[in-house]
Amino acid sequence: MSKLLEIKNLFVNAGEKEILKGINLRINAGEIHVIMGPNGSGKTTTANAILNNPLYQKKSGEIIFEGENINNLKTDEIARKGIFMSFQLPEEIQGVSVTNFLKYAKGKVTGKPVKIFEFKNELKTYMDELKMNPKNMDRSLNVGFSGGEKKKNEILQLLVLNPKLAILDETDSGLDVDAIKTVSKGIEMFKTKENSVLIITHNTKILHSLKPDYVHVLVDGKIVKTGDASLAKEIEENGYEQYKK
Repeated sequence: MSKLLEIKNLFVNAGEKEILKGINLRINAGEIHVIMGPNGSGKTTTANAILNNPLYQKKSGEIIFEGENINNLKTDEIARKGIFMSFQLPEEIQGVSVTNFLKYAKGKVTGKPVKIFEFKNELKTYMDELKMNPKNMDRSLNVGFSGGEKKKNEILQLLVLNPKLAILDETDSGLDVDAIKTVSKGIEMFKTKENSVLIITHNTKILHSLKPDYVHVLVDGKIVKTGDASLAKEIEENGYEQYKK
């Protein structure tokens, strides 16, 4: 398997506070990884550090994507290289329809003009699979959407943009069982031998429908244990207390 992403001894601060304290992680093409941990352990910071969110400062370490150090690239440059991130709290954008937002984003990522009729047909196909209301295509992005609709819309973006690495931050948060199954189906539709998924979560709900290759336990800014899918089941039964100092 080819190496897609590698994080080497990464230390990250948010303001004056040290959040990540020496993260090491390798993701190969074709793999599903999960980072689990209690609230405040550094899960979301890890995702934001990969995308170089300016609110988080890398103090040392490297993030390498397809053999290139991306530490100092801008977020949009990283996205164009093939890294996608869904958000725990998706943004609402008044006056910009779902269709126009995705059309613009796809054009930016691919660097090619988007043919609108073909694009709308593609959107409709994906929305049918995700059990989304087709009228949402013309609504302002996430405005008035329920929590479940917003999360499905993130998966719709994932399918349309088709990145090499998808980072899903708390995608299962606030979803009922049926919505989680639909979101899981979207991830399975995306997943191939050439791309990878990094799921960030504090619980195991979404893992009931997906089987990860690796589960990493992140506590107090450090990965304290790595295992297979059985590790998630162990955490579901026993919690994180055993990993805390």
